[in-house]
Amino acid sequence: MSDIKVYEDKMNKTIDALQEEYVTIRAGRANPHILDKIKVDYYGTPTSLQQVANISVPEARMIQIQPWEANLIKDIEKAILVSDLGITPNNDGKVIRLIFPELTEERRKELAKDIKKKGDNAKVAIRNVRRDANDAFKKQNKASEISDDELKGAEDDIQKLTDKYIALVDKAIDEKTKEILTV
Repeated sequence: MSDIKVYEDKMNKTIDALQEEYVTIRAGRANPHILDKIKVDYYGTPTSLQQVANISVPEARMIQIQPWEANLIKDIEKAILVSDLGITPNNDGKVIRLIFPELTEERRKELAKDIKKKGDNAKVAIRNVRRDANDAFKKQNKASEISDDELKGAEDDIQKLTDKYIALVDKAIDEKTKEILTV
């Protein structure tokens, strides 16, 4: 019989991916994790920003980026500008500062919609895992590897897992939406 753990791991990865996406959605507060996906050209190699600079949050709505090497400042600035952060970096020659504007009500609502959309995509991914699992179980049943009762039990188990992970997605959507709307 196919191991349900494999499918649970896939559902877990979907939740992890959703959490990573939510970290990059800014809530009006400076969160250094929004820079996690930004790569800088470091001697011809795309390198994560954390590996070429010190990143700090000196104020609630400011991130400060201090490159280890002064000649990287232009490359870092360029990487931020071409990213989808929507923040213009301020550079004094030594340090780059990212100032986060207060979120407008309209922008908060847009972000809330985006949060919901990302959550819905995660739910679809979880349901796809359920479908794959059920297909695998039916195939095993057809090949007489598992009995009809085992098939029914496996389908029930995978449905319980699906319900559990859909609930986790709903919780993540609610928490992130609350964070955005009540800053």
